Amino acid sequence: MLNNLIIGRYVPKDSFVHRMDPRAKLILVFLFVFIVFLANNTWAYLILGLYVIFVTALTKIPITFILKGLKPIIWIILFTMVFHIFLTKGGELLFQVGPLSIYEEGIRQAIFISLRFLYLITITTILTLTTTPIEVTDGMETLFGPLKKWKVPVHELSLMMSISLRFIPTLLQETDKIMKAQSARGVDFSSGPIKDRVKALVPLLVPLFISSFKRAEELAIAMEARGYQGGEGRTKYRLLHWGGKDTVMLIGLVILTIILIFIRT
Repeated sequence: MLNNLIIGRYVPKDSFVHRMDPRAKLILVFLFVFIVFLANNTWAYLILGLYVIFVTALTKIPITFILKGLKPIIWIILFTMVFHIFLTKGGELLFQVGPLSIYEEGIRQAIFISLRFLYLITITTILTLTTTPIEVTDGMETLFGPLKKWKVPVHELSLMMSISLRFIPTLLQETDKIMKAQSARGVDFSSGPIKDRVKALVPLLVPLFISSFKRAEELAIAMEARGYQGGEGRTKYRLLHWGGKDTVMLIGLVILTIILIFIRT
């Protein structure tokens, strides 16, 4: 399952979305996160779903690859659905057994909240699939550049975010390797009582933490050896270029926002 996670991975392709300016993609993601919370009816979620499918098609990344990568988070979505189905009251009573009752509003909220999670995760995943960590760093540093006037360490924060995204696949691979090594030694992670499963995580977490600290130390030494002194006075090898396609995508999402505002009930 860990090998199926695609969060933090970059898939090189020659697609419309890959060629977009990272600043435009970051703005689109931030704006999409905002407009998702404007949706409150079936038509709004249907329009958002079509937009997500449209953007996914522009990436030229197979939809099966993205869906396969989203499998590990299905349990979170299912838990959210069950939570709303049984705890949200309102509308017509559809089913009741003892203290458990299901209302029409509970079903509605379960579907809408689950779709909201799915849309958000898909769009943010597309950002990492189509944008290298270096591009994410450059885009964030440029967008939040004005905050430097208030002594905000924009470059350092952007670099931390970039490194975090870069090392997600590495840590997942390391976790999978440790799990296989511990399983070969007789540790069972998938069966037995909950208490035994929790205990089985100890021989997994300890070497994982040690490996993570070791990688962090090696990275710090490598950066120091190359004379890294922060963002002051640094020049850029790759320059960002805002093109017509970036403006078109941004205008399209603004129009979508206006439509969602008008169809709100």
